[in-house]
Amino acid sequence: MLRNGFLLAALAAVLGLAAQSANAQATRTWVSGVGNDANPCSRTAPCKTFAGAISKTAAGGEINALDPGGFGAVTITKSITIDGGGGQVASILAAGTNGVIINAGANDVITLRNIRINGVRGTPTGGLNGVRFLAGAILNIENCSIFGFTQNGLDVSVNTAAAVRVSVVDTNLTGNNNGVSARNTGGGGVFLALQRTAVSHNSSAGVRMDGTGAGAVVSAVSDSQIAANNIGLQALGGPAPAATIQVTRSSVVNNVTNGAAVSGANGFIFVSNTLMSGNGTALSATAGGSLLTYKNNSIDANLAAGAFTGTIIPE
Repeated sequence: MLRNGFLLAALAAVLGLAAQSANAQATRTWVSGVGNDANPCSRTAPCKTFAGAISKTAAGGEINALDPGGFGAVTITKSITIDGGGGQVASILAAGTNGVIINAGANDVITLRNIRINGVRGTPTGGLNGVRFLAGAILNIENCSIFGFTQNGLDVSVNTAAAVRVSVVDTNLTGNNNGVSARNTGGGGVFLALQRTAVSHNSSAGVRMDGTGAGAVVSAVSDSQIAANNIGLQALGGPAPAATIQVTRSSVVNNVTNGAAVSGANGFIFVSNTLMSGNGTALSATAGGSLLTYKNNSIDANLAAGAFTGTIIPE
């Protein structure tokens, strides 16, 4: 009986190790257009969707696309990188829903790279938000196309007392309601950076900083094109300490109503080395909003120029 007890204990240990191995998460997983979510998401047995792969990927790990495919909407709750690979179509088709929801931990870092996120706007089941960032520390969006959403291409909608940082580089946000919208109902700051990014043909605003929450929302737009939106740059002052857009070395052109519009005493837009042309009204400041120039911009060929509210002397 003693011997049998030892055998049973050994068998239990072996089975436990096998179960632990089966449930282990990999640092790198793979998806393929011809994969299967029942697979382990390895290089030779890839999964079919991002949602299928994320549960098999360790926190801080990476999901990579092997080949072209539609990899489905996904909810992210931990640090992770999702990379669609260069030179191929790695797509999320998000009809009637959000493309990517990020509801991660306070210290988590999320990177989305080389992905096309399509909301099929104009169909009966248009998508809601391309990327919806609800919680996390840092979000990086690199070389992505986010288009066709009925609400926002990128929706930063957090409730946090901590600082949140969002970086968007080499990305297109096209044909949404708002291209980018940011708001914090908590007391922390949202810091948004857009570089080498095209924000165009959005039916409401291209870049919208919403200060109607409790936290400051501050954005820096550089080397970018803000074109053919209803309003190019919009800062809405409110209870938050500041709703701010700083734009430099960029083109704000052909926007239907305003190139840059600011309202409210806590709303600010700073403009330097920027072309503003072909807009309905280039500059609009209402209800105490501040629209400030470094005196080095080109404001030409708009239906109406409008006016800056003040001048900043460059350092």
